[in-house]
Amino acid sequence: MTNRARVLIDCIDQKGLVYKISKVFFEHDLNIVSNQEFVDKESSHFFMRSVVTGEFCAKTLKEDILNAIGRDAAVKVAEPRKKNIILLATKESHALGDILIRYLDGELDANIVGVIANRDNLKSLVERFNIPFVCISADGLSREEHEELVLKELEKYDFDYMVLAKYMRILTPNFVSKYQGRIINIHHSFLPAFIGANPYKQAYERGVKIIGATAHFVTDDLDEGPIIAQDVIRVNHRYDWRDMQRAGRDVEKIVLSRALKLVLEDRVFVINNKTVVF
Repeated sequence: MTNRARVLIDCIDQKGLVYKISKVFFEHDLNIVSNQEFVDKESSHFFMRSVVTGEFCAKTLKEDILNAIGRDAAVKVAEPRKKNIILLATKESHALGDILIRYLDGELDANIVGVIANRDNLKSLVERFNIPFVCISADGLSREEHEELVLKELEKYDFDYMVLAKYMRILTPNFVSKYQGRIINIHHSFLPAFIGANPYKQAYERGVKIIGATAHFVTDDLDEGPIIAQDVIRVNHRYDWRDMQRAGRDVEKIVLSRALKLVLEDRVFVINNKTVVF
């Protein structure tokens, strides 16, 4: 029996949904600790995230909700547990280091099961936190050959999400398809502006007055997956692109950690190429 859960509902909008769902909670003698709902008017799609407490069977609760609102609905009853994440990195330490420190301080509601990198620059940093570190060099290998080695290594781990903590390699469609909706990336730009390589140099050449970072789910379209979190900082004409890059590292790590927290708490719903974030 369960005594606390997050109930996530995604379905076509219809009259009386909140009433029907709340009635099921009442019939199971559950207390609603928090509740948020949203209707995307363009698609007529309904989203709801509820936290409930009480003794109940998660499977039965899910079935009763489906019976009440329609079998086409997507319903998830997520029992409280720390999700497992694996981190992919290259050589930049700021995003990875920030996640590791939050993990050590107990701020990150997750288990970090390992770090995989294509360089060994961050090995000593990771091992200070007693987390397994594996370096799979890409030297002399095609992208596909390297990815096959990474995929083989990933099979050794049980994880819910993969976090690209400044993993500066473009993933192939084959790789993405194996972990669809489970790969989170931090892009050093306020998307959709300045997609691709060296966005700070692109921003400098454009003369922007703000720079930012975007955390998003990875899809086959480079830097165009559903956006989870974004933020910006101000710059001016005195900044060259390297100054922008240095300043941007702070916002990158904050945005990535914020996005990761939202995902771990089951606050993010994906609709087409957008997100609903509670």
